[in-house]
Amino acid sequence: METIRIPIIAGDGTGEDIWNASREIFEEAVLRSTGNTKRIEWIPVIAGLKALEHKDLLLPPETVDAITECSLALKGPLTTPVGGGFRSVNVYLRQMFDLYVCMRPVRWFRGLPSPLKKPEAVDIVIFRENTEDLYRGIEWQAGSDDARIVISFLKDKMGVDLRPDSGVGIKPISRTGTQRFARWSMDAAIRMGRRVITIVHKGNIMKYTEGGFREWAYETAAGYDELSAEALPGKIEVNDRIADNMFMQVISRPADYDVLLCPNLNGDYLSDACAALIGGLGVAPGANFGDNVAIFEPTHGSAPKYAGKDMVNPTSFILSGAMLFDHIGLAGTGDMIRRGVERTIQEGIVTYDLARQLDGARPVSCSGFGSEVIKRLHA
Repeated sequence: METIRIPIIAGDGTGEDIWNASREIFEEAVLRSTGNTKRIEWIPVIAGLKALEHKDLLLPPETVDAITECSLALKGPLTTPVGGGFRSVNVYLRQMFDLYVCMRPVRWFRGLPSPLKKPEAVDIVIFRENTEDLYRGIEWQAGSDDARIVISFLKDKMGVDLRPDSGVGIKPISRTGTQRFARWSMDAAIRMGRRVITIVHKGNIMKYTEGGFREWAYETAAGYDELSAEALPGKIEVNDRIADNMFMQVISRPADYDVLLCPNLNGDYLSDACAALIGGLGVAPGANFGDNVAIFEPTHGSAPKYAGKDMVNPTSFILSGAMLFDHIGLAGTGDMIRRGVERTIQEGIVTYDLARQLDGARPVSCSGFGSEVIKRLHA
């Protein structure tokens, strides 16, 4: 029997609950979909608050080594303090392993709540550039010596006059970063047989950063025979939308959109907004890809007030695991997991966050939902 080694970061807050509810689903799906020829060996590693508590480090070397060796990891939610404290470990991981593509598929399953009349129209893959933009983390606190130096430089050298009590950040978007991201995402869209790629930007205002993103993404598209500036037989159409208009469009005309290419911050906002169309962040999976490593994770936070209560929704984590199996060539395993989740939801068996939005649903615990999915793991 072949062994698949997967580093697992259970995460903070509700991470342990979600991991415990999902682990057997992954193990059973691998066994059943491969005819008992493959099995999983989990490699438990830590990051974030647990690592800080036990190792006095946010990201211990053994965690980095395990991910590097296996070229992938499955990760639960990690807590990020608001306003102060340490920087996001999620962002740190993306930058450390140069995970320059974030992929968040948003698809409605029958039985999920939605504010739309026709939620079945929602089947969108959001690609978000992961290493540049404001999330690069280049900023200085208001009133600090560094902020005063930057403000003085801008005034003296660039003729830009800022209030002296400003916090200051820098928004870098490069041709190199944009084009490698666009190339990866366009290759993926072609493999998936998608029909429209929409470049999302605020280039009408931020002309040299997000406007550059738009220009460089179009330059990349021009190098493909499979892509076109208009809808043509056998071609994928490439167009663009202003970011604020895009938010309206995904709600009013979701059927018109298929693949969205976004800078970092816009992609973060937009993927959460689209998740609201299909039941919320609890059912929205995610993955981060680089040239050498891929890390799969739910899109939601750690929800520490629910930790240990066995009540949160594990679906986002389960579906992120399905994406991991697609990535390593076990598409049959990924499909089995998705079908199991969809069948469970269709039968009205959901966790509290979805049950309160649905009439006649049967609310179950986090672990209970995992058990119900296992019952429905079949071809």
